[in-house]
Amino acid sequence: MYCMEIEIKNRTDDQLTFIIEGVDVSLVNALRRICMMEVPTMAIERVEILKNDARIFDEALAHRLGMVPLTTDLDSLILPEDCDCDGHCPRCSVSLVLEGKGPKTEEKGPKTLYSGDLKSEDPNLKPVYDTIPLIKLKEGQEVVLEAIAQLGMGKDHAKWQPTTTCAYKYYPQITIDNDKCEACLQCVEECPRSVLEYDEKKKTIKVVDLENCSLCRTCEKNCQNQAITADLTQDKFIFHIESDGSLSPTEILSLASDVLAGKADKIIDFKPGGSKQ
Repeated sequence: MYCMEIEIKNRTDDQLTFIIEGVDVSLVNALRRICMMEVPTMAIERVEILKNDARIFDEALAHRLGMVPLTTDLDSLILPEDCDCDGHCPRCSVSLVLEGKGPKTEEKGPKTLYSGDLKSEDPNLKPVYDTIPLIKLKEGQEVVLEAIAQLGMGKDHAKWQPTTTCAYKYYPQITIDNDKCEACLQCVEECPRSVLEYDEKKKTIKVVDLENCSLCRTCEKNCQNQAITADLTQDKFIFHIESDGSLSPTEILSLASDVLAGKADKIIDFKPGGSKQ
């Protein structure tokens, strides 16, 4: 049984960094993979192009639309495979419309349509960012299309991944032997991340930003007296999640934890022959 300790280091609308202690790498990596691959989000799945005079292939435009992150409300929609409709319906999908015409003769330069020009039938399910360029229209060009957005998972396509970054690293541990250290400052100067600093009062080297250490061990390699040791803590990790805006990092982590707990329950309840306890 794990006895975990979690400490939140930084939390914003789109980023979350925390320290998790008391687990091994298999659990942390499973959590990372589920955050990326098994947390459902909204993305455009089908595009019906009614008119496209621009110099971009329909397939390329559809792919570009599919990669636009959309806000996600998991309480109002269900996964398509859980719906009994033939293709899409209000229970499992949302329709977005994109319309635009090229500039008039007296206007300068082409007209650009952005993600904010996608008009959704549900105001709560729309592009996260309004400034993603989609298509440029020159004079006389026009585009009209309807896009159908549905829930999906990153294991099926990257457009459904809720994270732009989801990674962890071992928590570093730096030990300085002051009996051997001559304070030559070589380790301070060579450290690429300014983890070490010279203490003027004590005339010794001290660690000032331990969590920023990448365990490159440059300090250790450049110490001629072997007074410094950089190592990792086996059961302690720094975990970082950055969201694309479709869900908050806290929601992603919470949903991933629920999925992981469900997988664990299936293993515990499994009995040979397919029956359950």
